[in-house]
Amino acid sequence: MSVQDKATLRLLDKADKEIRKLPRPVKGAIYDFQYKFRENPNSPGLNLEILKGAEGGRLYSARINQDYRALLLHVGNSDYVLVTVRPHKDVYKNLDRLKHQVNPVTGGIEFMEIVESAELAPSGAPGAEAGPTAPQAQGAVPQAPQDAPRPLLADYTHQQLADLGVAEALIPLALKVTTEEGLLHLVETAPALSEDVLLRLADGCSYEEVLEEVTRPVAAAEPVDTSDYSAALARPATRVTSEDTDLQVAIEDGFGKWKVFLHPSQSKLVRRDYRGPARVSGGPGTGKTIVALHRVAHLVDRLPPGRGKDVLFTTFNKNLAGDLRKRLLELGGQEVLDRVEVVNIDKLATQIVSQTGRGGRRKRIDDAKALAEWQALLDELGETEWDAEFLHAEWSQVILGQAINTRSEYFRARRAGRGSRISRAQRARIWQIVERFTMRLDEKGMWTHRQVAQMAARIQTEQAMKIAEFEARQEREGAEMLQHLEQSWANLRYPYRHVVVDEAQDLSPAHWKLLRTLVREGDNDIFLVGDTHQRIYDNYVSLSSLGINIRGRSSRLTLSYRTTRQILGSALRLLGEETWDNLDDSSEDLSGYRSVLHGPRPELAGYPTWEAELDAVARKVAAWQEEDRERAEREGEDRERGTIAVAVPIRDMVAEVEQRLVREGVTAASIGPEGPRLEDAVHVGTLHRFKGLEYKRVAIAGVSEGRVPPRRMAQMGDEDPQRRQREMQRTRSLLFVAATRARDALTITWHGAPSPFLPSEEAGAGKDGTGRPEAGPVDGALFKPDGAMF
Repeated sequence: MSVQDKATLRLLDKADKEIRKLPRPVKGAIYDFQYKFRENPNSPGLNLEILKGAEGGRLYSARINQDYRALLLHVGNSDYVLVTVRPHKDVYKNLDRLKHQVNPVTGGIEFMEIVESAELAPSGAPGAEAGPTAPQAQGAVPQAPQDAPRPLLADYTHQQLADLGVAEALIPLALKVTTEEGLLHLVETAPALSEDVLLRLADGCSYEEVLEEVTRPVAAAEPVDTSDYSAALARPATRVTSEDTDLQVAIEDGFGKWKVFLHPSQSKLVRRDYRGPARVSGGPGTGKTIVALHRVAHLVDRLPPGRGKDVLFTTFNKNLAGDLRKRLLELGGQEVLDRVEVVNIDKLATQIVSQTGRGGRRKRIDDAKALAEWQALLDELGETEWDAEFLHAEWSQVILGQAINTRSEYFRARRAGRGSRISRAQRARIWQIVERFTMRLDEKGMWTHRQVAQMAARIQTEQAMKIAEFEARQEREGAEMLQHLEQSWANLRYPYRHVVVDEAQDLSPAHWKLLRTLVREGDNDIFLVGDTHQRIYDNYVSLSSLGINIRGRSSRLTLSYRTTRQILGSALRLLGEETWDNLDDSSEDLSGYRSVLHGPRPELAGYPTWEAELDAVARKVAAWQEEDRERAEREGEDRERGTIAVAVPIRDMVAEVEQRLVREGVTAASIGPEGPRLEDAVHVGTLHRFKGLEYKRVAIAGVSEGRVPPRRMAQMGDEDPQRRQREMQRTRSLLFVAATRARDALTITWHGAPSPFLPSEEAGAGKDGTGRPEAGPVDGALFKPDGAMF
């Protein structure tokens, strides 16, 4: 092999995991190394040499600094992949453990280090004394002595694991593992597909399920030549960086890894052509927003030349919209951002109405103010059959959401997700009250965001009707008609070519009515991502009834990249046994939702009083900060900012937590409508405020009976059981969202009696990040009133 003067150098996925643990000076040396290597890999200072004891003759070593060397996989010609960085003294040890291949199923390049089988099974277990090269008959299941533990994957054959894409070198060892600890040790440095497949099988998924949900989405479309590494490098299954800046992001920024490595299954969703609206769902941390961002960039890349903002990228919350704008700029640069309108949905509606002058000078009010106005009206009328919350939701979701203008239309309206049926006479009375309420707002010069959205939808509907009329006349009369039309008609067009929606579950029917009018119906018109398990607002819709037909164009993401298996298992139990809708008159669940990340088990703790709980939370947060300081000092790095948060059920608790943290010497900042007040602080906020945020460690405090769910919900039972169930479900979603903000550690506390939403001792057999029951009690299921951990 001859090495040319110039070289390409990329970072293989999973290598960043090891490199991020290195001291900061070493990371800096890696950046210097990559530039020098690309310029001249033969530079004497790099000391590039082949590792003669390694498999296949493709592994090389090069000097990073005096103490560390890079391990490089030579792909072909002048192309190299950085697979890991190791201390100089360890580079030449156990070279027979280093394996690489082109996966025959995916066609991607994979690198791994094989551990000794004695490290995977206890003494007396199958394979405890055999080395990694112990013979294994093709397709045979290892036979264990009667007194030896049964291998975890005893029900599967060598060929089945190979067909699922498990790396060949791992299969004999995987078939001998008898404990979960041993399996986790085996897959620690395994390729991503092998790790995912083996953990899912061990979790109880069937061969067919894993084949359909994990392997097929990433399988190569064409036959794979396992000897052609150059071809493999170009396939999506080979997850590598492409630019110098990508390597820096992958090493330094764990949360920024989304910019570098797009999973092959995500990539297919990003680049697919859809014959109409399409939806991607998935649990927290599965990459829905990542897919949406890359989808926007992909759509922009396919636009014809121009300067217009032809793609709308929208979401419910203005904080999230600001974050999406920042991330899109980082991903695609200014040239992509110049073609995209990034705006939250209510601001967009306000802009449309303001441009036409049809809103007058009315003042917009939020839901809290609207509820106060509803209550004042009901008090004046002496109305007791319905409460303010019910009427506000009925008006906002059904009447405004479906753009209903007459009583007869309301009599025929569908009320998806609205709870108990109401009679014709009741609808007539509700309509009268609604008319009184809207008159009240008009007299006071007020209107709600939902009213603004409905007005914007009406304006855009009129525009769409004009466009349809213009196109019909053009088809009938031809080009001559243009000479007789006003210029305003000739310039008619839909505002956008494409619409992409993030956090779709939080949009109201009125919002969807508006979005449908902003883009012409056709290929790739609307792309939405969301998860109804994370719905934190009272918005229930049937997209097909609003002119957005996603049936047959829905996909699911199931692999969490953010949360550990241990945290995910606890979070899933918080959802209970509720049934969740899919935004289109059907249901969906989180079956197959899983994580391949590992970490400490979450903690649950109860205390006698709120003061005692506050003290415990403050001590926990201070201990977390001390751990971060010690780690930063040990590794010679700056301490990360904004990595710890405390969530509470109600607003009054926020100030109390802040004050207690300050007394403990911890800088704290509340999360407001615009986001956290300070970046370098422990963030404190209500459960609602944590949507779209991520932290290394999260404490959820005050999860007590009467607080979660609020005591008032228990009073709804007899009057409207369906409404009560919906409110209960929304509270579970809030807990679920807050718990899944944690990347590494989660603590849940309460005072007095715990919330009924927390898993009881009797519900000990739960779900541990897999969506599947375990055989026995699960960590996190047993409560102790003295503040003990779980």
